Amino acid sequence: MMANFIHVITTYSFMQRAFLAAVLIGFIVGIVGVLMILRGLSLMGDAIGHSVLPGVAMSHLLGLPHAIGAATFGIIASLLIGFITEKTTLKKDTVLGLVFSSFFALGIVMIAQIRTMTDLHHILFGNILTIRQADVENLMWLAGAVLLLVLLFYKELLLTSFDETMATVYGVKTKLIHYLFLFVLTVVIVFAIQLVGVILIVAMMITPAATAYLLTHHMHRMLIVSTLLSVSASMIGVFLSLQLNVSAGSTIVLTSFVIFLITFLLAPKKGWVINLLK
Repeated sequence: MMANFIHVITTYSFMQRAFLAAVLIGFIVGIVGVLMILRGLSLMGDAIGHSVLPGVAMSHLLGLPHAIGAATFGIIASLLIGFITEKTTLKKDTVLGLVFSSFFALGIVMIAQIRTMTDLHHILFGNILTIRQADVENLMWLAGAVLLLVLLFYKELLLTSFDETMATVYGVKTKLIHYLFLFVLTVVIVFAIQLVGVILIVAMMITPAATAYLLTHHMHRMLIVSTLLSVSASMIGVFLSLQLNVSAGSTIVLTSFVIFLITFLLAPKKGWVINLLK
């Protein structure tokens, strides 16, 4: 199995691009996922992930790159959620459910105009084998940009993630940091959709981060552990998808979940089995 996998990777350029893209996306979502769960934005990520669907459909109908439409609708959804939350007394989870379900429904209606189930399947579940060299290069730039932003704004992200009130006292522009992160989150989701699709994107982002959270509460350690776990799950997932002839996004998410379950049961300090034995 391993020999066959190595042969395919070294022989076919499209598999090399797919494997490298999976590793890069794993690196990116490993970082962003930690910030997302620390800031309590898991549902926000889900909302943005579903809200980009009509943008993808619109881009397809107009013959534009999917990233343009997806990013546009993702940003519109983020701003709309913030606006409705501020202007009404509705709770944020209610607004999230309202916006992302409506956008998702709009996307389904628009996709119906395309009249092909292949496009719908690729949008919902991803297709890493369609990754182009330009996409890989864009992912490299995105990975570098995300890493640079975290390094530059680490203190601000740390403060606003754990205590927004304290961050305000220290003079941190919390709203600016919040919307900057939402913008980065939207861009990451747009690029990652091609790998795992709309349905699985949030699972790929939060599972490695949740696993890291079980192992440490120090943010810098969480970022490192989550990234390593996410990249490892991506590599194993691509290997399994090739052997089983199934969607790479599904195998990556399942691999991440298996790692989470093992950690949940056997983590040195917080493992359920370990605590039970104690």
